[in-house]
Amino acid sequence: MGSGRALQLLALAFLGSALPARVEADSYLAIVPQSPVLEVGTNFTATCVIINTSEVTADDLYWILFETTVPVEQYTKINESALNVTVAITREESEWLFCQCKKDVLFFQNNGKLVHGIYLQKGYVPGKPENLSCEAVQQQQYISTNFSCKWQLVGRQTAAVPTSYTLYAAVLFMQIYNETTQTNRANVKLGDTFPHHMTLEVWVEAHNKLGKIESEHLKEDSGWFVKPDPPSDVKVFSEKSFPTSLLINWTHLIPKERVKLTYQIRYRQNGTQNWTYVPPRDTATDIKSFRLQGLQPYQVYETQVSCKNARQGLYWSTWSTTATKRTPEARPASIPDLWRIIAEGDSASERRVHFICKDPVLANGRIIKFDIKIQDPKEKVKNRSLEWDSIPRSSQRTITDLKQIHLADQKSVQAIVTATNSVGKSAEASLVISEKARVSERPPVEELKVWPHSGQLWLEWKPPISTELSEYVVEWVSEGQTDWQKEKRNTRSTAIKGPLEKFVCYKVSVYPIYKGWVGKPASKEAYLEQGAPSERPVVRLQDKPGRNQALLVWTEIPQGSRRGFITNYTIFYTSGSETHEITVPANTTSYTLKSLSGNTKYDTWIKASTIGGSVTSFNHSFTTLIYAPGEMEFIVVGVSMCFLFIVVMTMLLCVYKKDVIKENFWPPIPDPGESTIGNWSPEYPLKAETQKDSGLSGISVLDVDVGDGKCVFEEDKAGLPLKKDKYLSEEHSSGIGGSSCMSSPRQSVSDSDEGGDMADTTASTVQYSSVVAASSGYKGQTPNAPPQQAFFSRSESTQPLLDSEENQDMLLQEGSRQSKRFPPRQPRFTDSADSAGIAEQQELLEPLDFCPLGEDSEHATPVDGQAADWLPAPAPLSSYMPQLGGYRPQ
Repeated sequence: MGSGRALQLLALAFLGSALPARVEADSYLAIVPQSPVLEVGTNFTATCVIINTSEVTADDLYWILFETTVPVEQYTKINESALNVTVAITREESEWLFCQCKKDVLFFQNNGKLVHGIYLQKGYVPGKPENLSCEAVQQQQYISTNFSCKWQLVGRQTAAVPTSYTLYAAVLFMQIYNETTQTNRANVKLGDTFPHHMTLEVWVEAHNKLGKIESEHLKEDSGWFVKPDPPSDVKVFSEKSFPTSLLINWTHLIPKERVKLTYQIRYRQNGTQNWTYVPPRDTATDIKSFRLQGLQPYQVYETQVSCKNARQGLYWSTWSTTATKRTPEARPASIPDLWRIIAEGDSASERRVHFICKDPVLANGRIIKFDIKIQDPKEKVKNRSLEWDSIPRSSQRTITDLKQIHLADQKSVQAIVTATNSVGKSAEASLVISEKARVSERPPVEELKVWPHSGQLWLEWKPPISTELSEYVVEWVSEGQTDWQKEKRNTRSTAIKGPLEKFVCYKVSVYPIYKGWVGKPASKEAYLEQGAPSERPVVRLQDKPGRNQALLVWTEIPQGSRRGFITNYTIFYTSGSETHEITVPANTTSYTLKSLSGNTKYDTWIKASTIGGSVTSFNHSFTTLIYAPGEMEFIVVGVSMCFLFIVVMTMLLCVYKKDVIKENFWPPIPDPGESTIGNWSPEYPLKAETQKDSGLSGISVLDVDVGDGKCVFEEDKAGLPLKKDKYLSEEHSSGIGGSSCMSSPRQSVSDSDEGGDMADTTASTVQYSSVVAASSGYKGQTPNAPPQQAFFSRSESTQPLLDSEENQDMLLQEGSRQSKRFPPRQPRFTDSADSAGIAEQQELLEPLDFCPLGEDSEHATPVDGQAADWLPAPAPLSSYMPQLGGYRPQ
């Protein structure tokens, strides 16, 4: 403890002596060190000392860094008047560190003398410069004294602590030159002349407030730093006698006494990207010309030359300007590239063969013409040709159309072609077109695959098993244009080397060649790049739409407008706000929409899709039918059949129920002429008949005019009430058609039984009854005549009563009208037994008249007692309604 206390006192004494007098005079607090420069990533310790006051102690102090109070754990109390703090420097920005007193009262009373702060500057230690390089460039015939260097900066810097760099260049045993900069390059002037053949030492020093460091020293001969200019006036010459070589000449301004140079040469064919370099051993000597050898005849070459210090020079000059020259022509070194196109001929049994050709790969000049011979492949004498032509070379196309022939299916020919330039003729190229039947005998390649990759179409196949295979021909056809390339027999995959276009369909075929005989091809279609079709499909309806379905058809996009393989078609159709979607395969051009609603408008369109995009057709609208086809006809036929069935059934019903219909629609009208009531006459007594069943045989019908009953009805109308409920049958049982002087007011025989059924009574046989006298005259006539016996006659007629008997009021009105229009008629009796005495009876009956119903029916008595035995008991009132005029004329 004693030693620690001593160290603290020593530190306080050191701090007291280190504090400036200004701080002691102006403040009660001071921080040591005053203006530190700190390295980022380290720890910093500061001490706050209380000066010239005893009002506060170290316990009253605290630290603030960047507006944040430093935690107490980082404090260290040295004594009552000194307090340390240790903080980590993590940020690059500079900031203030304050020491303050906790007693605010003292702070205000002493005008801020109990606050002190220091400004912390932060930075990094400079890094060691790396990759130092320097050069001295050529100026005309001299080397410049302006020595230029550059290096790579290492480490980080801050704005508060920047790093500076100083370049030093020292000539051995001479003056040292330097230049300071803030960047990574600098220039040093090496006196008035460049120090040729002397040693130069070069380095860079990096320094700032936190330290300094030097780079590696470069110590080399001065020529090692020289970078000369490229050779000038480079020229290339061709010599006709040397078609495979070119001669290059150049010059250089700098004397070799100052700098001895060595050269480098490179060349390439025009249009290619790869340079060919001449070996350094061939250009190591001090030369000004060189001959390039092993070149291709009639090819354009580009040539460049560069140089550097031959004495271990570091820097090559830039390349000279490009010199271009074409090599002379030579005899073609390869055969023409011969191929054919086969199509169907004018007849079904022949083919149209088109021979086409490309220049030889090693044409060694401009091809002037092609010579083609067509001969039989089995002909032993090769020079005996069937046809021969000389075709000029077309300078506008890469493919020359040689010849077209018509070849029968069972024939085979051999084409032989040579190419000629200004120097000579090429070797022969041969191609055999075998008969059609033998093409399949030579097997094709297997498992052909075609796919795009890196802007090219690549092919891969499995070769056929054959020892006669010599090569392959890869053919690609698009829109009538044919191109091809040949591959060696050991090729398994390749890329098409010809120019291909995007969005164009190519039919790629691989033909195996068997010693000049063309085998069966294997083909695939492919695109270099696919896109959306350029033409829209056109959608329409095949027929008129039905009620629940519609048949859509659309046009197939032409091959040239597809721009890719159609993957599928998508059908959209909508009604209102609901849209339906159906996907169909690419080989489909029609589809039937089902489950549609009747009498509804639909909008439909088609989307054709490829891998590269899709295109949508225009909308097509249609409206479904109200009824399905045949449904209306079915309804009409059904209704017609039902109507016909009803008509037939009605007719049958009418046939089988004609009596009922006749009875309801045409009721029978009583015919008085057919009545069986007995006739009576005052002049001729009735024929006496044996009384059986209280009935009489003679039936007479009294025909009374409508006007005759007026007197009867009008007088007794009020006194004869109608009792339909009880005496219904009495109203229909009038003896001779109405009430008269001769009729009996009694009930008829058929009405005597009141207990009988009223419906049965009216529907059964209507009996007409009448009381007739057997005298020769009426009352008041021949009074002296003896009374005759009276008979009651009953009719057995089955005829229904007339309407006049049922509708008394109507008959009354009608009788009144008729009595006004027609004169009264006399009553008439018709005798059914003796029709011959009708006229005589009419004469006898003319003075007769009906007497009114003056007496009450209760006082009516029978003519004699014999008649009263079988007549029914008298009723209280008369049961017979007066009938006007009897029956109406029939």
